[in-house]
Amino acid sequence: MAQRVTLRTRKSYNTKSARNKVVKTPGGKLVVHNLKKVATAPKCGDCGTALPGVPALRPREYATLSKRQKTVSRAYGGSRCATCTRTRILRAFLIEEAKIVKKVVKSQLAARK
Repeated sequence: MAQRVTLRTRKSYNTKSARNKVVKTPGGKLVVHNLKKVATAPKCGDCGTALPGVPALRPREYATLSKRQKTVSRAYGGSRCATCTRTRILRAFLIEEAKIVKKVVKSQLAARK
């Protein structure tokens, strides 16, 4: 028959927040280790891929990190991935260029009349 173990916390049900793992000690005794929830990496707001350079932690653990560990030193760092940042900047630049071209064409048409 398997050796019985006592739970370390008062939660007796095997819920998501109260997972347990039975571990054998070097002395041959079985003890219970409480498992924490698995952390997910922060995702890019546009494409949904995991952000490289930002650690995957539980939400409360980010409070103990310094700002440089939570972000990437770039525009939209820690919020958008590098590819999405590049496309955003390029799109904004092309929109501004299109406005300038529109303005120039309008002035040329006005000069012809």
